[in-house]
Amino acid sequence: MARSALTKGKSRADGVDWPRPGEPDRFVATPAQLLDMYRQMVLIRRFEERAGQLYGMGQIGGFCHLYIGQEAVVVGMQAELDKGDSVITGYRDHGHMLACGIAPGVVMAELTGRAAGISHGKGGSMHMFSVEHGFYGGHGIVAAQVPLGTGLAFAHKYKNDGGIAVTYFGDGASNQGQVYESFNMAELWKLPVIFIIENNQYAMGTSVNRASSEDQLYRRGESFRVPGLQVDGMDVLAVRGAAKAAVEWVRSGKGPLLLEMKTYRYRGHSMSDPAKYRSREEVQAMREKSDPIEGLKKLILEGGHADEAVLKAIDREVRDQVAEAADFAESAPEPALSELMTDVLVGTY
Repeated sequence: MARSALTKGKSRADGVDWPRPGEPDRFVATPAQLLDMYRQMVLIRRFEERAGQLYGMGQIGGFCHLYIGQEAVVVGMQAELDKGDSVITGYRDHGHMLACGIAPGVVMAELTGRAAGISHGKGGSMHMFSVEHGFYGGHGIVAAQVPLGTGLAFAHKYKNDGGIAVTYFGDGASNQGQVYESFNMAELWKLPVIFIIENNQYAMGTSVNRASSEDQLYRRGESFRVPGLQVDGMDVLAVRGAAKAAVEWVRSGKGPLLLEMKTYRYRGHSMSDPAKYRSREEVQAMREKSDPIEGLKKLILEGGHADEAVLKAIDREVRDQVAEAADFAESAPEPALSELMTDVLVGTY
């Protein structure tokens, strides 16, 4: 039975009723949709594994934050967005770019600092960008993307173009002050923005319950009357169901919505993080019980939507695609020295 799309909540401050969405239903997917989501999650997983290998070989410099384990969040969310919507995130951004439809080759070329990269080899892992695909960047400063995403939502409302902004940030970023300034403005002006907290349980090396006095992060918008929902971010169908409800809510003019995606990263915070703050047993338990790809694979097989041969063929195709992306990146030329002086903003006073 479908749940109500709109329920009433109590404001903690004054007891006035204010609207909030009902608990979303888990998405019911067709076989084609299941296979498409499976393929996208496998692509992100294999791409990130190869990026980790290239980093170890010295082909990728600087910082590199992998998305392994969190694939269901961005795949489920992006499936419900339209062309013309805007997406912005932090520095763990490779998966978001792939889910936005950007070719793996140009993403990998950017990671390796090549001229063929999506940002011409100047952004690297943490600062990729593509207006053409509605992707307004990974951002290296913690939570800096949240007010920028709110600004993107303001632009959609100002232009009355029907678009919405999806602003991803992490559990660590949720403690930054600009997040709450953004909540306040977004609700005051009823901006079309979905704030998504990718709660992967650890802000760098500190667990969320040690860093946050309120660790139920979906509640963080309540004092600004921004309603929130908590979602199983390891289940792509739960994410897509929440995405569908959130998009309908925001696009209809009801203002911002906050989604806390309970997810988990298998690797360290970055490639330089040995992740000694958690046990191997903890990580292995998450892989065995909650892996988003294995969970969807089991659902596909047990539901008779495809057989093992079909899924193996998808995996082979994805591995070939990632290998081609890596070969393209490694063989592409680096930017010319003359490019050092281009795309530079110079202020005059």
